[in-house]
Amino acid sequence: MAAPCAEMEPAAAPLSPGAEELVCARGRNRKAVLCQRCGSRVLLPGAATFARRELFLPSMKKKTALLASNSPDGDVLQDHWLVDNMFSFENIGFTKDVGNVKFLICADCEIGPIGWHCLDDKKSFYIALDRVSHE
Repeated sequence: MAAPCAEMEPAAAPLSPGAEELVCARGRNRKAVLCQRCGSRVLLPGAATFARRELFLPSMKKKTALLASNSPDGDVLQDHWLVDNMFSFENIGFTKDVGNVKFLICADCEIGPIGWHCLDDKKSFYIALDRVSHE
């Protein structure tokens, strides 16, 4: 169950441009997180915490193309939603292991990666703000 922010007030801390309206004062997501492609709900409001960490994500592709690709094409992204329990997601899929990482994808349309999970850390699931929509 998502832990909503008190009145979902905007965050006071300095954030990246565009992120201010998405993060409440407690650092949690004020809006639902959706797949950019199909609109499927990934997270409910209040289910994740804003985190800034540089992570490389391959370019957005269907799951089958993502697994077959050895291409380093992608982006280094900094702004993420951090989820500490995989059962907090409304809708998420995982790729097969790529080294010690699983990429997070939309479970409905299988586009991704929208996020990243290191198998060494069982409580850290990152969803890139630039790879999802919000409502």
